[in-house]
Amino acid sequence: MAKDFVPSIHTLDKPEKLQDILKEDRGDDCLPCKIVGGGAFLGLAAYSYISGQSQLEQQRAKILASGSRFGMRSRSFGITAISLGLAWLGIWRLAK
Repeated sequence: MAKDFVPSIHTLDKPEKLQDILKEDRGDDCLPCKIVGGGAFLGLAAYSYISGQSQLEQQRAKILASGSRFGMRSRSFGITAISLGLAWLGIWRLAK
């Protein structure tokens, strides 16, 4: 008759290492998954930049007339920063 293993309270009280849990949880991605995911982020970055700059130019007169403290330069910088962030995520996804 096999005896059931009953762990001691000491082993149950000891927390598992976070790095070990993350290694077990992380699965390997297949190449098509990486390509689709990275391509999606890169495409989103390009779309965000092109459409954002286009809309910014369409609204140029209203923005300058509004007297807002956020002018064309800061808005353009914001669009570029978001697009660069998305592009970085796409490159990271492809390389990971």
